[in-house]
Amino acid sequence: VCARVCCRGESRRAALASVAGYASRCGYSTASSSQRLAGKVAVITGGASGIGKATAEEFVRNGAKVVLASELDADAACYTRCDVADEAQVAAAVDLAVARHGRLDVMFNNAGISGALTPVPLASLDITDFDRVMAVNARAMLAGVKHAARVMTPRRRGSIICTASTAGVLGSVAPHPYSVSKAAVLGLVRAVAGEMARSGVRVNAISPSYIPTPLVMRTMEEWYPKATAEERRRIVEQDVNEMEGTVLEAEDVARAALYLASDEAKYVNGHNLAVDGGYTVGKPPNMPAPAQ
Repeated sequence: VCARVCCRGESRRAALASVAGYASRCGYSTASSSQRLAGKVAVITGGASGIGKATAEEFVRNGAKVVLASELDADAACYTRCDVADEAQVAAAVDLAVARHGRLDVMFNNAGISGALTPVPLASLDITDFDRVMAVNARAMLAGVKHAARVMTPRRRGSIICTASTAGVLGSVAPHPYSVSKAAVLGLVRAVAGEMARSGVRVNAISPSYIPTPLVMRTMEEWYPKATAEERRRIVEQDVNEMEGTVLEAEDVARAALYLASDEAKYVNGHNLAVDGGYTVGKPPNMPAPAQ
């Protein structure tokens, strides 16, 4: 396993240990009976926690060699630095995968930030915060797509996956900068999918609904400061989401990424795979209930 993990603080070191430990236990030949990514090489940005970490474990379980890339502090236990806002570092992460394994088969552009968490009226929007969110969630996503294409196009194959959001499909789901940045991700996928298809490379997006990842739970803490941790988790898992009797987890998004990365999705291109239980397909009308 080439688990290039860049992480900050104790929680991310624990995440590194978890992924690395899992990989060392299962290897590539016996990790899964299906081995849907056997022999494939993948780069995952934002892989230290949440969706990225779950996807790394799912990819390893299915036979992939994974290069994880996230932001690095000097004291972090890791092997390479990748601040996705710096295009040169994104290019270096891609080049590392090629140098180590001879090729890149899957690029999962997953790194993202929320920006300022307190919703504000449009007239009070902080443009500096907007620029910061766009730099990571949109510009860096384009850099990931660009450099994955650079090494995949000559081989005439590859899968590029971008994490979008239900906030990019519906308005009023998240603060404006985050919503605009995720809509830009969907626009990016649609813009480049046709061109890349002529080189045998697929480009798709995944739009999850709310999941109790560290990023989302920090948002909940700011939005609902008087609620307990358990109450905030219940808001995410039960109140916000649509499906009765089940809970959306990071592993569900990881399995969606696994499908798009695998040869099972060989003719799926330019698609936004919503993992939202139907959250984005309808909205109740703002009107009184009909008389009984």
